[in-house]
Amino acid sequence: MVELPPAMIETMTSAADWVVVLPLVLCLMGAAATLMLRRSGALTFVFTLLILVAVIACEVTLLLRVLDSGPLSMTMGKWLPPFGISFAADIFGAGFALTAAVVTLIVLVHAQGERGAEDGRDGFHSMVLLLLAGVTGSFLTGDLFNLYVWFEVMLIASFGLLVLGGRPAQLDGAVKYGFINFLATTFFLLALGLLYGLLGTLNMADIMRVAPAANPAAMAGVAALLLLAFGMKAAAFPVNAWLPASYHTPPAVVSALFGGLLTKVGIYAMLRALVVLLPASRDLLEPVLVVIAVATLLIAPLGAIAETNLRRALGFFVIGGVGSVLVGIALPSLAGVSGAGLYVFHAILTMTAFYLVAGLVERRTGQTDTRRMGGLYATTAPVSILFFVLVLATAGVPPFLGFWPKLLLLQAGLGEGSWLGGLVAIALLVNAVLTLIAGSRLWAHIFWRAAPEGAVVPPVAGGAWLRVGTTGALVAIVVAVGLWPNGMFEALRLGAPDLLDPSRYVTAIGLAGGTP
Repeated sequence: MVELPPAMIETMTSAADWVVVLPLVLCLMGAAATLMLRRSGALTFVFTLLILVAVIACEVTLLLRVLDSGPLSMTMGKWLPPFGISFAADIFGAGFALTAAVVTLIVLVHAQGERGAEDGRDGFHSMVLLLLAGVTGSFLTGDLFNLYVWFEVMLIASFGLLVLGGRPAQLDGAVKYGFINFLATTFFLLALGLLYGLLGTLNMADIMRVAPAANPAAMAGVAALLLLAFGMKAAAFPVNAWLPASYHTPPAVVSALFGGLLTKVGIYAMLRALVVLLPASRDLLEPVLVVIAVATLLIAPLGAIAETNLRRALGFFVIGGVGSVLVGIALPSLAGVSGAGLYVFHAILTMTAFYLVAGLVERRTGQTDTRRMGGLYATTAPVSILFFVLVLATAGVPPFLGFWPKLLLLQAGLGEGSWLGGLVAIALLVNAVLTLIAGSRLWAHIFWRAAPEGAVVPPVAGGAWLRVGTTGALVAIVVAVGLWPNGMFEALRLGAPDLLDPSRYVTAIGLAGGTP
């Protein structure tokens, strides 16, 4: 029997710690298996459902462990940090990964209510699991190059889902989506090369240790490149036109996954890179971040007011949420970081539900243009209620979930004690009012006003109860968490300080006390 050295025994990963990577393994293996099972009809759906349930179970376990004992990490192979590829989970990363898995499960069940038997061979379930693998890996990675890899996994899966069906509008949207994301990935890779040249490491915990000793001007340039790359992926102003031009083209369930997950990964990567990894460089970029945040907050709802296509209008709501998270990055106090993290959680749930409701409306009317809709309140009252609740949640009206992160962000702006903080607070309030106007206008056009003369409402298709039920369940989560936010605030109390003082994170990776 071979006796291992004591140092290796101390750094070996216990079986319980594999919960950090098990969700990724399950998603990747499940994607391969469902691709082979794609001709098996309902079996493919059941198998994908079981995979997602297992992923959620792992992530619940992971979140409970992190809440109890702090950040948790695992490094691949025998290459110890900072040389090996590390995965790490803090409260924010584990919580977002769990939320992403839950909404993916709900969207998958929703999709089953509108997919026919002939749709089973298109690889939909494989691409959904691959997309979730990319999202989960991005939330749990502890290495910036590994983050780039998971971005590529997301891009491959999302590109496949975007063109699923092959309609001309989808191909047009895919070109716009693909071009801007490939460009963002190029900027990200360029930033990684410069960062490695400056610091000799891409491990996140190691970057926190050695970045303060690097050339400030060079590090500011790297931070600006990361801001550009992640801003493009998150659809922040002024690189946001691609989102409303592409997210409305695929089926509504695919739009729901995109609106709920993809931009949140980009903005979370920006939060971690600028606030946690490079805080000194973020300080230099603070005026730029404030301008971008304010512009994104104001332009997004104005775009929604001017838009007549329902899902294009929702795309502007997604962009407005990105502006709110940017406020927390621009003003990274405890309240600002808490508000930014909570808004990511809120937006994953709310925007996914909003796109699902939009899909219900489009199937009921047979139209995508709100000018050709109307009169649905009398025939689809439950859907109209779901839509209106989501309008209030998106605008941040109490007591719905969207109110709490905006309250924290307002507290951060007013507590800044500067004209920049006041400007951001005003922009948040104006955004809330404009979003409420835009959402109420959509609701009135779709549900309240009379239907256009001669409009024919298609008959209710099969599976309608399943689609409405899954959407209602997601909206119920939004309402319930907004009404009982104590658990959410407790998680913020434990998790937000780890972003401002990442010493526990560095210790979990195994680099505490080392010499830079």
